[in-house]
Amino acid sequence: MEKQFTVKNPQGIHARPAGAIMKKASEFAATQISLELNGRKISAKSITGVLTLGMKAGDTVTVSAEGDQAEQAVEAVGAVIESVLD
Repeated sequence: MEKQFTVKNPQGIHARPAGAIMKKASEFAATQISLELNGRKISAKSITGVLTLGMKAGDTVTVSAEGDQAEQAVEAVGAVIESVLD
């Protein structure tokens, strides 16, 4: 399961939203969740990985998941990516 989401936060994905993405992804323990941007794919459960993607406002990020609750995980993580967190 995969779906694309757009970063809407004007500051991009910095420490606070990256932490929120990691926290949300970690709620789905049995699910492998990945983020992909510009050919780079990382685990959404790694704050370092999330930060190193360098997601900026307007970027389109692909969220993919495998395992139990894959669809719910993609939607939940995507919602955080599209939210505007300070």
